[in-house]
Amino acid sequence: MATWQDFESEAPDLAPAVRARFEANKHHVLATLRKDGSPRVSGIEVDFIGADLTFGSMSGAMKARDLQRDGRFALHAHPGGETMEGGDSKISGRAVEITDEAELAAWVADLPAPPPGPFHAFRLELEQVVHTSVGDDHLWITSWRPGEPVQRVQRH
Repeated sequence: MATWQDFESEAPDLAPAVRARFEANKHHVLATLRKDGSPRVSGIEVDFIGADLTFGSMSGAMKARDLQRDGRFALHAHPGGETMEGGDSKISGRAVEITDEAELAAWVADLPAPPPGPFHAFRLELEQVVHTSVGDDHLWITSWRPGEPVQRVQRH
């Protein structure tokens, strides 16, 4: 697993495009696993804090409970308008709840605004990042996994 900072170091040409997709819009889509293994999708906002990509959740939210039980997630950046300008980005891996009091306080201090009530905070450990962009008559699918070279595939 890798931090966002690890991803930036290993894929310096890909990371800015992916980060731009997550910063272009406020709301994204998070997929978690329910108790029975079926998927749950939820809206989410993310923050880049220190070395990590993170997010918070209201206390007791189903997505937080899902991640406490099974940290596997997929995160899809809001793709923007119908042109797909800037591409389409997805991240998958494991969400780890921040429970250490000092780390949690530091996380809150780095947020643009403090959470309005009780909350959970998670940092994301990355297993795969995929960015898809549109060319004149083809798609470019660029992907990264920790410790591996960036892969780029063209599809017509």
